[in-house]
Amino acid sequence: MDQNARYHECLERLTREMVSTEQIRVEMVYADLQELCKMLRVAKGVTSFYNSIALERKGEGDTYIPYDTGVETDKALTIRSDLSGVLVGQCTVYHAKGEAPWTEEELSRIDTIQRMMLNFVSKNRIKMMIQKATLYDDAGFSNIRLFTQTVERIGNDQGLGDFCAARMDLKHFSLINQQLGRDMSNKIMKKYIQQLEEAAGEDGIVSRLGGDNFVLLFRKKNLDQVIRLLEGSPVRFGDAEDGRVMISAHAGMLVIPEDYYYHDFGDLMDRIINAYNVSKSGARGDIIFSNEKMIEQKEHAMRIKQVFPVALQNEEILVFYQPKISVSTNTIVGAEALSRWYHNGKLVMPMDFIPVLEQSMDICKLDFYVLDHVCRDIRRWLDEGKPAVRISINLSRRHLIDLDLLDRILSIVDRHRVPHHFIEFELTETTTDVEFKDLKRIVTGLQEAGIYTSVDDFGIGYSSLNLIKEIPWNILKVDKNFLPLNEQATQNKQNIMFHHVVNMAKEIGLTCVAEGVETSDQVDILRKNSCDIAQGFYYDKPLPVREFEKRLEQHVYSDKT
Repeated sequence: MDQNARYHECLERLTREMVSTEQIRVEMVYADLQELCKMLRVAKGVTSFYNSIALERKGEGDTYIPYDTGVETDKALTIRSDLSGVLVGQCTVYHAKGEAPWTEEELSRIDTIQRMMLNFVSKNRIKMMIQKATLYDDAGFSNIRLFTQTVERIGNDQGLGDFCAARMDLKHFSLINQQLGRDMSNKIMKKYIQQLEEAAGEDGIVSRLGGDNFVLLFRKKNLDQVIRLLEGSPVRFGDAEDGRVMISAHAGMLVIPEDYYYHDFGDLMDRIINAYNVSKSGARGDIIFSNEKMIEQKEHAMRIKQVFPVALQNEEILVFYQPKISVSTNTIVGAEALSRWYHNGKLVMPMDFIPVLEQSMDICKLDFYVLDHVCRDIRRWLDEGKPAVRISINLSRRHLIDLDLLDRILSIVDRHRVPHHFIEFELTETTTDVEFKDLKRIVTGLQEAGIYTSVDDFGIGYSSLNLIKEIPWNILKVDKNFLPLNEQATQNKQNIMFHHVVNMAKEIGLTCVAEGVETSDQVDILRKNSCDIAQGFYYDKPLPVREFEKRLEQHVYSDKT
């Protein structure tokens, strides 16, 4: 076979390989390319690719040398391809020094092959770029799409019975961000995730959900190693010898049962997310393993969410009132409105439905429902000439994002023609600067409308003095866990702190309410510390509206002390 025939045969084979829809065998493409280079007296071939024209100018790209005879070269032919500024490619071939110049036919054939190579490699590079953009985020972490594809591939091919799955976030990573800056914290995160990827093994995957939130899939044999990293691993940063930071995580973990039948990605995620949510609370540790009880709790939550709208429509939720008593006069000066749900003739305990509603905006619907019913009762008491007192309603922090909250509240109160001073809202402390600003906006608006506000559960969390310094409250409500049990050991920390909290509240003009009062000793403590109001089982449990009305008519409690 002459060289011309060999050239066309090799070129035809190379073309078929490049346009094949099957898996391309790179080694076959390179073999034919090298044979063509020999025929055309090419001493060296170089391809360069840049992800933008700007990067081309800087010389920041990828360079490949698919063919090189190692001889000295003197001339070069370069062609360039600019695909709308997205990808820039260059293909350069070199002529051996001392050899006869390329003929016109050789130059034409070289140009054809260069253009074929640029076209072929450019298309594959774009495919890779699209895949990377689809399956990876800007920081180079695989995303939920790739995680889902991996789980479904393994689940459908071999099953997940030999794997573990987890949902995690990095603890206190925002502080690292603030202290070390975004660039350094990103490097620290990458190093830590690389440790997790190595622990997860070749079959595992660690994918980013966003921020410092990740999901993992790895074989059970690697579980101990993964847990050690989640519990805490030092990550070195910078050049300093002591530049290290300890990274740990909250995580919900599922050891997938051997007989687990994979049928739905959402089912798997629900199991680990439920455990993850428990880990975030910190009540049971930072790493929580999913179990059947959690699955039952998840199903219970779903049932509550399904029947809750019907419960509101049918008014299955009743408002009970727990009296607030002046400790100096033993008279009722107010009450807190609390929800009790009767469904199918049975009482659904508050702890069985309130935490579920708090996971979504459903809790806001309940708050408005309670406010509406409280206003109905107050309006009826006033119309019937019965005694009326100020009623407090709990307001979830989820309301803080509602810019129209004040208008919504006033529309309900004014629709029932209730004087504003009969309404009080109890709000808990906030944990972020953004929430604090929203809380201040809402409390200030309620104050200007003549509605009372109280800071609830003061002392149970990490209360900041700014909470009562910057926000114009009327009332400070001390949590029952902060209330001393008795007067013994007056120098006890709890007694000292309670004394000073009450005095501080009084001196800045706040009314002080102690909740959870259960004994006469505690009532004595309130009196001696000049705490104004008591709420708790010592006086009364939460009462149905008719029983509460009887208490209002009696007005005065007998002194049980």
